[in-house]
Amino acid sequence: MPEKIREPSIIYENVKYGKNFQTGHFVLIRSETEIGDDCLVGTGTIIDGKVKIGNNVKIQSAVYIPPNTVIHDNVFVGPRVCFTNDKYMYYGAELIGAEVGEGSRIGANATILPGVKIGKNCLIGAGSVVTKNIPDNSVVCGNPAKIVGKTSELLAKKTKK
Repeated sequence: MPEKIREPSIIYENVKYGKNFQTGHFVLIRSETEIGDDCLVGTGTIIDGKVKIGNNVKIQSAVYIPPNTVIHDNVFVGPRVCFTNDKYMYYGAELIGAEVGEGSRIGANATILPGVKIGKNCLIGAGSVVTKNIPDNSVVCGNPAKIVGKTSELLAKKTKK
């Protein structure tokens, strides 16, 4: 499938994206962003530049991704997820992006604070506020998000049904 950029999206110069890249409508992607192959960026999403996104990443509608955020391969970002990169919310602050490990899934309306590292194969519950690093294979939920299990436990339960 060739690229499909839906109108009226705006993609700045110096943005690199791979094969089979698609957007919804009203997407904004700023300079110095790199997006891998087979990625989808949903309607109304803002990627605010200097962001690195791996291969096979699905970003749903109305997501905000600020500068210096890194999203690795095979990640799912649910609708209205908000990443932040300014801990103290003042002009001139050092901007520290979050990092999302390979294979992780983030539920709708989650908020990810600056500098947080989400491990590989994690599951972030809808509406969670992630304030601290999350180890690989963890399931977290709440405000602030707390570990409530392991992704392997969820898979085991699902396969028993």
